[in-house]
Amino acid sequence: MQAHPLRLSPNDDLRSAIEEALRQRGLQAAFVVQGIGSLSVAALRFAGADLPTEIRGDLEILSLAGSVSPDGAHLHMSISDAQGRVFGGHVARGCTVRTTVELLLVSLPDHAFAREPDAQTGFLELVIRGNPQAGPS
Repeated sequence: MQAHPLRLSPNDDLRSAIEEALRQRGLQAAFVVQGIGSLSVAALRFAGADLPTEIRGDLEILSLAGSVSPDGAHLHMSISDAQGRVFGGHVARGCTVRTTVELLLVSLPDHAFAREPDAQTGFLELVIRGNPQAGPS
């Protein structure tokens, strides 16, 4: 495993910035193990919902975690609003950084992740393979 600490800047799209960080580093498999920071907009898909819900305001990220592959990320996040209400769900595109997001991306050099259709779930699901670029261990 290799650690890649990241800081995202105001107005960055959270999900897009994480996916771009993976591409820029040439990584094939990674996990966001934790993230904190603030958002002005959160786009979260709640359990069982087809579309994300947009929440606006001064928002704090309480936790952020998930897997990242070259063809996409699967991230979950909990946030609180200025009244202390907590929301959580699947991170969609459109989460806008307010002041900062600090997170830890951990790469797995011996693995390659992909997202492929799964007939049982109907979603693109994580497929885990050995990384042919890693060479022998």
